[in-house]
Amino acid sequence: MSAGGLVLVFPLLIAAMQAQSFDVASVKPSPKTAGKDYNNRIAIGGATFSGRNVTLKRLVVEAYAVAPPQVFGGPKWLDENEYDVEAKADRPAAKEQLRLMLRTLLAARFHLAVHRETRELKVYAMVAGKSGPKIQPVKDGEGTAAPLGSRHFHGDFEQLANLISVQLSIAIPDDPTRPGVASGPPVPVFDKTGLPGIYDFDIDMKPEPGADPLALWQRVLQEQLGLKLESRRTPVEGIVVDGAERVPMEN
Repeated sequence: MSAGGLVLVFPLLIAAMQAQSFDVASVKPSPKTAGKDYNNRIAIGGATFSGRNVTLKRLVVEAYAVAPPQVFGGPKWLDENEYDVEAKADRPAAKEQLRLMLRTLLAARFHLAVHRETRELKVYAMVAGKSGPKIQPVKDGEGTAAPLGSRHFHGDFEQLANLISVQLSIAIPDDPTRPGVASGPPVPVFDKTGLPGIYDFDIDMKPEPGADPLALWQRVLQEQLGLKLESRRTPVEGIVVDGAERVPMEN
């Protein structure tokens, strides 16, 4: 390549890197731990990304648009330590572009190193029931974000699938005065409804002591939403965490 060619290429490379980076960003450990029942609060859209009491694993999930069970490997703290993240681009961008910016941010602040790998996993596919869904998406601006610990849901079906994935790992205790605890890693749940849009509804869930979480969610999905879960075993591409720093680089 000629010197003139280099002069043209380097500005293009710099521009490409800048296009995938947030204009300003703050990443720091959360001052107070919220715990697994209430952490991982994320908002992404427009020109901003915000995370409150969010784990690095949850950030990887968002950055690479995968479900939590599709993140393999990494240190134990990956799903324990909580961080607060605020980032803003210089102009509004599509969610896919914001996710690319988040990848750049994680690599810079946590020295996150990952690679893709396909593994055969047992999964659940969330699909429409025989009679179709019983709910309709809301119009722009309608509905409200779910308060912490509530049974209210606001989001798309991909987010609902991720919620169910985590919920299926939490055993319902025999003693109703004691909280349920995770009995294992989340089982991947994928949205295969093909239905776009944002939904806003209350989940009427009355768990009985010692009940099976899968049976409970199947009943809720079928009776209230017109959806169901189908068990499948399929190759799933995931993200393998090769390395990361526990303390993020200074802002």
